[in-house]
Amino acid sequence: MDIFEASKTYVTLISCSALDDVQYNCISSELNTIDPERSSVFIDKTPYTVVTEGKAEVLFPSSHDVFYNPVQEFNRDMSIGVIKSYLEACMQNTANKSGIKVDKSEKECGGIQKPKEGITVLEALAASGLRSVRYAKEIPCLTCIIANDFSHQAVESMKRNIKHNKVEEIVVPSKEEAAILMYQHRSHDKRFHIIDVDPYGSPAPFLDSAVQAVRDGGLLMITCTDMAILCGNSSETCRAKYGAVSLKMKSGHEMALRIVLQSIESHANRYGRYIVPVLSLSADFYVRVFVKIYTSPSIVKQSTSKLAMVYLCTGCETYNLQPLGKCIQKEKSLKFSPGDGPPVDMLCSHCQHRHQIGGPIWAANLYDKDFVLAMLQEVQKEEHFYGTGKRMIGTLSVILEELEDCPLYYTLDRLCGVVHCTMPSMLQFRSAILNAGYQVSLSHTNRTSIKTNAPASTLWDIIRTWTMQNSVKRKLEKGSAAEIILNKKPCIEVSFSLRQDANPSSRQQNLLRFQVNPEPHWGPKARARTSLWSEKQIEKQQRKQGKRTKIRSESLGSLKKYPCKRFKTGECGFGDKCRYSHNFEDKEAEGKNENYLTQK
Repeated sequence: MDIFEASKTYVTLISCSALDDVQYNCISSELNTIDPERSSVFIDKTPYTVVTEGKAEVLFPSSHDVFYNPVQEFNRDMSIGVIKSYLEACMQNTANKSGIKVDKSEKECGGIQKPKEGITVLEALAASGLRSVRYAKEIPCLTCIIANDFSHQAVESMKRNIKHNKVEEIVVPSKEEAAILMYQHRSHDKRFHIIDVDPYGSPAPFLDSAVQAVRDGGLLMITCTDMAILCGNSSETCRAKYGAVSLKMKSGHEMALRIVLQSIESHANRYGRYIVPVLSLSADFYVRVFVKIYTSPSIVKQSTSKLAMVYLCTGCETYNLQPLGKCIQKEKSLKFSPGDGPPVDMLCSHCQHRHQIGGPIWAANLYDKDFVLAMLQEVQKEEHFYGTGKRMIGTLSVILEELEDCPLYYTLDRLCGVVHCTMPSMLQFRSAILNAGYQVSLSHTNRTSIKTNAPASTLWDIIRTWTMQNSVKRKLEKGSAAEIILNKKPCIEVSFSLRQDANPSSRQQNLLRFQVNPEPHWGPKARARTSLWSEKQIEKQQRKQGKRTKIRSESLGSLKKYPCKRFKTGECGFGDKCRYSHNFEDKEAEGKNENYLTQK
């Protein structure tokens, strides 16, 4: 039985699969003695719904609508894989700075040497506690996991699931505001080895406290689901939340990752700390970053050289990066200076259009290649333990193939769309880049991505050569980006002859690289809320479904009261499907229209 206060009314939720009238009357009379005017009883005779994921089972009664999204299983699987690889790396490296001390005299636990002291984990926003339960049951050597949530309803769900999975010795439920809880663990002796922040929406309110509550060398895991903001739909909101201006561009998902990393780095720098990304990925409707946090005021000075502004052409969407600072090695010391710029003229050199400025973004590596390789090998060994094992292997393989030190990317469909030409195959375009002497790879965020160290001028030369071999049928508007680009002659000789290395290894192995939509309505779900009125909510959603389409059809129907001008001149070819009225007395117009339809 769970009691919570809402709108100054005590609401009692009783979940039971079998409750007779006598029990109902006893419970109701007992509760009404508290305050008959302020108490209400809701009896839910629906049994618990058991959801199994990994080795965990969570219970979801209909009267306790705690947030759960099955599409996020990939997120949770990937988090478990990262933590396992992180702990393995810490145990093997005796010189690690993670604060995890290894006792070699102790026996191994799950193939990992047992640590001398306990490994503590905080899940700041746990909801049903599913993630914490999975951590406890699937990751060895964890001694304490604090599953926290500010919702009383969520905490009660956690307690039930912790007890059901028999992990009371490891998982401790907590009801506290997440940021306050992390601020309370800022001191060195109270810090966590691992912190997981997976909020509904933006993690911005929790970043400042999170970077302070992680041990030196500890692991911080952050999820962001506010992709519209990060991908340029509301750049002013992005600057307010993350301290960077987002841009609408085809590589927006990678830019979202780099904006989030820049924001975490900015928060960490204020306390003499810095980040080292071990894995960053964009999947489904969110981005997820895994970073190590270290303390070193001297290395913090190098952070400026890891950030860059982005100049994006509004015509051809060519981008250029401007580093915020420079770090120059001079004998035994480093010299820091502001970056030189801008890297572009007032107008784009390719299409003579203006530029937009975004950033700053994280311009360094998004991942640690050695860490990702070790993780991939571990996942391949334990693929059957993960519900999304095939997708994990495919995603990690594509990430390993990505070029390092090449921030952002182009997409083949957009390059061809700018000049309105037919699109070559990915193998042809990648072969052309390789034949020109440059490197190229995919990005795990987009299946048509072109991540390359070739300059933009080379890419446009390849497009020009392709249009010469496959003419553009559409008439180009004067002064458009397409006309200006195609009026120039290629400066290099382009060859589209296919190369074997143009076909990535992950494609040759038929790995699951880019996930299709797993189920209908698979995106971010609505915020968790009580289910006492869930039926009314569903009814409202069904009633509002297609509201705009209905309004539009009604407005089009109202045009029937106006006469059709084309019908009068005998040129209307829509017949009964015409939006305007043909019902008026004009025999001559009707005859003209019939002749027009016959000729047509």
